[in-house]
Amino acid sequence: MHNVTVRQEIIDRVMARRGRHHLFDALNPARTALVVIDMQNMFCEPGAPGEVPTSRGICDNINRLCTEVRQLGGLVIWITSATIFANGRSDWEMFLNNFVSEDVRKNRGNYMSAGGHGEQLWHAMDRHDGDLHIRKNRYSALTPGSSTLQRVLASHDIRNVLIAGTKTNICCESTGRDAMMLDHQVVMVEDCCAALSDEEHRSALENMIQQFGDVMTVDEVVAVLKNREKD
Repeated sequence: MHNVTVRQEIIDRVMARRGRHHLFDALNPARTALVVIDMQNMFCEPGAPGEVPTSRGICDNINRLCTEVRQLGGLVIWITSATIFANGRSDWEMFLNNFVSEDVRKNRGNYMSAGGHGEQLWHAMDRHDGDLHIRKNRYSALTPGSSTLQRVLASHDIRNVLIAGTKTNICCESTGRDAMMLDHQVVMVEDCCAALSDEEHRSALENMIQQFGDVMTVDEVVAVLKNREKD
């Protein structure tokens, strides 16, 4: 787990702009979804093509928050990434052809096939029968066409979106940004997110708290959920 957080100078900037550190003092659990992103073999398994070593250190925190959200009446949604391959092509050819080498493309292709080993949730994750599972094929689960997440949030009358998973600065931040743009109240749960470096993790937290949502720890999130905002 990362041992860095938002720098005081950023908090000071936020305070000067809006007069308070945290955006939300209370969140209604019944209108809250915990969106856990990419905690799958592709990113958590040692030696996997997309391995994020620190992701294995946030599993206990994520599981604890999942338990709290379920008990309070919220929704837990597991997001996994996969690519559909057909006729020698994938459904994200632009990325595979430009951002990775041929060797990496082949290796990632083996891990990213829909329903394959790489898409399976990491064994340490505590998924329950009442949770939802949604597949995405882009960094953000809310960019048009990437997944059914937007429709699921609407059908469950979700206002508040808690973001957990990996990588903090890529799929987590991208989904969090889009959630805010769709008028959701967003919280990035800092001790439930992991990146490849402390610097990348902190940068994403600082982007979020300044423009796109709140940044809280598990304990802080549970406290505001237990305030049981009614709206």
